[in-house]
Amino acid sequence: MKKLLAVMLAVLLAVSFCACGKSGGKEAGPITVTDQMGNEVTLEKVPEKIVVLTAAPCEIIFALGAGDKIIARGKYCDYPEEALAIRETGSAGDTNIEDIISMEPDLVIWDSMGQTQDQYDALTAAGIPVLSTNADTFETTYESILLIGKVLGKDAEAEKMVADMKAGFEDVAKQAKDAGLEGKTVYFEVSPLQWGLWSAGKDTFMQEIAELLGLKNIFEDTSGWVQVSEEQVIERNPDYIVTITMYYGEGPRPEEEIMSRQGWENVTAVKNGTILCIDTNLLSRPAPRLVEGAKTLLEFITK
Repeated sequence: MKKLLAVMLAVLLAVSFCACGKSGGKEAGPITVTDQMGNEVTLEKVPEKIVVLTAAPCEIIFALGAGDKIIARGKYCDYPEEALAIRETGSAGDTNIEDIISMEPDLVIWDSMGQTQDQYDALTAAGIPVLSTNADTFETTYESILLIGKVLGKDAEAEKMVADMKAGFEDVAKQAKDAGLEGKTVYFEVSPLQWGLWSAGKDTFMQEIAELLGLKNIFEDTSGWVQVSEEQVIERNPDYIVTITMYYGEGPRPEEEIMSRQGWENVTAVKNGTILCIDTNLLSRPAPRLVEGAKTLLEFITK
């Protein structure tokens, strides 16, 4: 009997040890990552209270199923709709650092482009970990998703999200190739005529999506966001025009305004009515909806 009890006790201790080992794994112990600005970030545990100050990380957190961890958001964190119900604490130059410190969050997440070094220094000096993302390509968007998934204990969900995005882009590229879009040209209008024309060149998601579809961006000889002239657009004569001008329900729609421009009547896209107005976030925000943007553009061109 004593021998049996000893064996049973040993088994119970082994089971207990295994259980403790599982609960004390990566979710319970410290998490250390290097963010996309090269900063080392260490968390004692998976964060329960998160402040997210920029839109793309906010979308990613919700898509990973951790939106309930967000206790405050930046002004432009507008997707999904549930995000708008979360307390706002400013963004960029209007970020309320004192307010954030008073909330005692476990982690602040932001896109480095929208914030400053002084803000970073103030938060880290207060003992608040800050994770910076910095994505401007499909590949770095995947990296930011995996990075956020890592610190949230959502590795599997993040890996699936990236795999789904890659599969979605591959499907779009195949459909575009089958549709024979190679050689067709597109003009991305990121600022309307009334504010001065601006377009997208290389090193933008719009360029990357154009290449995915086999389209030639008429301003691919430029880089980033670039100011252009009416004469340049007319001369380069795009087959398609994609505008991200917002419509507020009054006056002509953005497509109609472009169609009515004097001197544009011989532009192929205007003659054929191949002008698409699309939510800017689908073509410029480093988040999973980039796939939706590529699909929307493909559907418009091939309808």
